[in-house]
Amino acid sequence: MSVSVVVPCYRSAGILPRLVERLNAVLPGIDPIHEIILVVDSTDATWDAARDLAAEHPAVQAIRMARNYGQHNALIAGIRAANCARIITMDDDLQHPPEELPKLVAALTDDLDVVYAVAESEEHGPLRNLTSWGAKNLVMGRTMGVPNADVLGALRIFRTFLRAGLDQVSGPHVSVDIALSWTTTRVGSVVVRMDQRTEGRSGFTLRSLTKHAVNMILGYSTKPLRLVTYLGFLIGVCGVLLTMRLIWLYFTGDTKVAGFTTLASLVTIFSSAQMIGIGVLGEYLGRVHAHGMGRPTYVIRDHVGHASVYEMSL
Repeated sequence: MSVSVVVPCYRSAGILPRLVERLNAVLPGIDPIHEIILVVDSTDATWDAARDLAAEHPAVQAIRMARNYGQHNALIAGIRAANCARIITMDDDLQHPPEELPKLVAALTDDLDVVYAVAESEEHGPLRNLTSWGAKNLVMGRTMGVPNADVLGALRIFRTFLRAGLDQVSGPHVSVDIALSWTTTRVGSVVVRMDQRTEGRSGFTLRSLTKHAVNMILGYSTKPLRLVTYLGFLIGVCGVLLTMRLIWLYFTGDTKVAGFTTLASLVTIFSSAQMIGIGVLGEYLGRVHAHGMGRPTYVIRDHVGHASVYEMSL
């Protein structure tokens, strides 16, 4: 079956020609009908490189976002523009070797709808790996209940009909992996080689990864609200026990004059609980407000490439 390769591009003008060259060498062996969709999510010379590649190669489309919306928003733009029966998503930094794509395609057997690539050995540093592990296993796995969270990654292949699960996705906070988990449980993985980044450095930092994890929790889960409820219940129990102790001391004659420390501690505890609850509720209300304003997931500024050449029934 035909295959579309979606590549979100961020500050990768010097890498894109090599990436497209290697993809053009690999994709014909996978399927004669294929396309490469470069989604430019930065405001540097990356668009010029992508546009030139689209003009030079008939199988290449180039999409320029109106501004930087983020990797997953760019992915959704490319996924919606895809015309083939299978979609591969990969990074633009050559850490995902195009030569490994046949393994990914072969792993998408009839009993699977999504296949993630798992690295033979981690290509990132210890801190980045630990953060990534926490985001996948603790946030997406345990907190959000996403199946097979331990194999999630940016290099993936899935059947294009799953794209229907993205039809209602809107707003600035999106996650392709969570959307895919809503559409199917037929998920597999395959071990592939990952290379080191050849130039530049990743745009993902500890801060950005932490922000992404928080966005996923608050955007796709109600468990923080439950935690606030549990915290309020726990503090309430502590208050009842404290009251019972004060009553006991009163009837036994051991009551002493309450000091400033006791009063300040109680005020601090209850104020903390209130502030946590208000903060979490404020996050949810802010997101509801953002969706109500109609803030877009993305806006396409330019689209270069003749997709009609590759249109087919899926």
